[in-house]
Amino acid sequence: MSEPRRDRLRELLDAVLDENNVNLEQMAQGAYASPWYFTRQFGAGTGESPVALRRRVMLERAAWQLRRGAAVTDTAFAAGYNSVEGFGRAFARAYGYPPGATARAEEWGSRSHWLPAPNGVHFHPPMNLWVEDGTAPSPAGQSASEVVARLVHHDLDDTRALLHLARDLEEAEYERIRFPGLVVLEWDGPEESIGQVLENLVWTKEVWLSSMSGGDQPTRDGHGREALPTRFDEVAPRWADAVRDIDRRGAWGDRLIDALCDPPESFVLGGVISHVLTFSAHRRQLVRHMLRAVGRTVDHGDPLEWPLEHERTTR
Repeated sequence: MSEPRRDRLRELLDAVLDENNVNLEQMAQGAYASPWYFTRQFGAGTGESPVALRRRVMLERAAWQLRRGAAVTDTAFAAGYNSVEGFGRAFARAYGYPPGATARAEEWGSRSHWLPAPNGVHFHPPMNLWVEDGTAPSPAGQSASEVVARLVHHDLDDTRALLHLARDLEEAEYERIRFPGLVVLEWDGPEESIGQVLENLVWTKEVWLSSMSGGDQPTRDGHGREALPTRFDEVAPRWADAVRDIDRRGAWGDRLIDALCDPPESFVLGGVISHVLTFSAHRRQLVRHMLRAVGRTVDHGDPLEWPLEHERTTR
């Protein structure tokens, strides 16, 4: 999702959570450091020892797996325990109940598997990390939530309107290459036609939602004039709900370590939302330029001109 960059804390966390690094010596080797220096550097960055963090995150993953029906025995060995009994004792000490009690539990919160942590680092499925922001929420009256909500809602309304306009185009006009070689972001592919740009407006939200919810890489099901509005209608309310949830929890500074990237990268949630809104606005204007080239009359997409009946927030 962006150019790879060196992130030493993530490298240290990767060394701790690598499935093959089951003891301190192996973790240190994975980080190209001595055990003493690795422990010191890791502790300075997280406030927790490498072994303690690995044990806690593996228990969080085990709780998440059990709540989705995984067998206790399989979960115990996957968490690195040599016996089911040892896993059961550790799990019960951490959560206050035995692992079997969670095997078929329902209606758990999305983060109910998290244990107390001195650093906000938690397991995020399938094997990502989530790093909570350690700062306090902004005092009442000092939040930009109203502005963010309006931007998010305008983006969704405007995208929906453009999809509706494009649906009436002839197939040849919808697929015609109008900006040869145009690439907005290299990892999203070419955006030379109306259909390609509209597909990336939808795809961007699909892939970031999957990352934030711990899902798999979504499939790109094409940008046909009939299929794309259906994809948008599915992702739009989920995207609005995700932004509302971030705001409700005051989690704008939370950091997601995203395993859908190769290599995995860390992103601040507020930055993710800003990224999506920035490039969505750019792409919506690209679609407008292309629609005008077809001879369609299109507005400016200006929030100031947003119809009054749609000036409601997503809060």
